[in-house]
Amino acid sequence: MERWKGRVALVTGASVGIGAAVARALVQHGMKVVGCARNVDKIEKLAAECQSAGYSGTLIPYKCDLSNEEEILSMFSAIRTLHQGVDVCINNAGLAHAESLLAGRTDGWRNMIEVNVLALSICTREAYQSMKERHVDDGHIININSMGGHRVVPSADEHFYCATKYAVTALTEGLRHELREAKSHIRATSISPGIVETEFAFRHHNSDPEKAAATYESIKCLKAEDIASAVTYVLSAPPHVQIGDVQMRPVEQVS
Repeated sequence: MERWKGRVALVTGASVGIGAAVARALVQHGMKVVGCARNVDKIEKLAAECQSAGYSGTLIPYKCDLSNEEEILSMFSAIRTLHQGVDVCINNAGLAHAESLLAGRTDGWRNMIEVNVLALSICTREAYQSMKERHVDDGHIININSMGGHRVVPSADEHFYCATKYAVTALTEGLRHELREAKSHIRATSISPGIVETEFAFRHHNSDPEKAAATYESIKCLKAEDIASAVTYVLSAPPHVQIGDVQMRPVEQVS
């Protein structure tokens, strides 16, 4: 990770869970991290914690609604003005609504597409353009995917969410092809966790907290820090090594 010291990383959805753990880990390794979310109160608290801990990097909170393209473009413009540009883009933000295919609400489907697919694609495009205009040829784009992007689970509540994560799998592979065609050495990676103990299930099943809690009680789950460790592992690989797809799940998770 030594070569990333002082470089700029964008982490989306950095207020809680995996995003917060990734932001902390990158700051610990000396990176300048722009952490974005709709509400930055928790990121501001995390930034203060990182500073108190004496980490060599810095965490810069940025308020951004990723379902709004204008806000995303404004964020990248601000990063360009204040920090030159993005060297690493961690597309972590994602959400799920319990909306089945047969009875789901269109606005729930639309919101999942806006955040899980479109925001990820917009951030990827803007990060690449940022790297290209500054002749950065060793950058990295990491998509926090899901095991739901590789198999469809039996639960009807998860089907549309899985479809958005299948899209992330295809988008990451397509991105690698386009980067090769452009003769770029910028790398693209998809990290697909299984069940991770975060606030995700409680947001997904916001009307049924008992069901959310049961998700994490049945087995020993992954921790957000496990995913952060995977991110630093991927970033620390030699520049000639392309780690394309990382699938990780709890030992006890069946599928």
